[in-house]
Amino acid sequence: MNQTTIINKINDLRYDGLKQAYLRQIEDISYNKLSFEERLYNLLESQEIFLHNKKISMNLKLSKIKDKQAAIEDIDYSIKRKIDISVIKDLVNMNFIRNHQNIIITGKTGTGKSYISQALGNRAIIDGFRVYYTRVPTLLEEIKISRATGTYTNLLKKYSRFELLILDDFGTSTITTDDATNLFEIIEDRTELNSTIITSQLPVSSWYNYLNNDTVADAILDRIIHSSHRIELEGESMRKLRSKINKI
Repeated sequence: MNQTTIINKINDLRYDGLKQAYLRQIEDISYNKLSFEERLYNLLESQEIFLHNKKISMNLKLSKIKDKQAAIEDIDYSIKRKIDISVIKDLVNMNFIRNHQNIIITGKTGTGKSYISQALGNRAIIDGFRVYYTRVPTLLEEIKISRATGTYTNLLKKYSRFELLILDDFGTSTITTDDATNLFEIIEDRTELNSTIITSQLPVSSWYNYLNNDTVADAILDRIIHSSHRIELEGESMRKLRSKINKI
């Protein structure tokens, strides 16, 4: 039995993480000081870490999150933005997902709503949750197409299976009565089962009028607001600030 035979067998099994660790053990003589059990554990642990990272990478891709570098650690807590750091810290442990609670992030354009929602989404994926990101206008168009093609039931199932759904840009486009009803059905299908993050330029106090359908508005607000954490962003557009800095 030689090293080449072992490596070929590892390749056959597709144990890529274990292979990398095995090659390290061959090249680094310090591993010779370890017992057989310690070296075996190192190989198995390396494979476990490899699979975990591979799963994260795959779920990040499937999530459709645009900013995969968005991170909780990089959120700007400057005074003008009035972000309560304790609220963010409370959300980082992801208990809001375990408890099927929602998050509403409001603020003017460019204040960082999407960034915070995606930072939370990225963290949730790292912690093993299934996450999906979409803009509300895109979702509503997707629903229209699914109804026309007879695939609406499948679409509902798709959106119900994600433990965290990020609905970005609520309120940025005109919404019809049918749109409001369709949005309600997506939210209703997730209520008390999974969590949703909604970002909006509109303050929550304006949502009722925006939805323009008293019955649907009551239903949506009842399901979202009463089980939600609120983040209200203030201050100047972060994009404008970065643009000013780049011009200096």
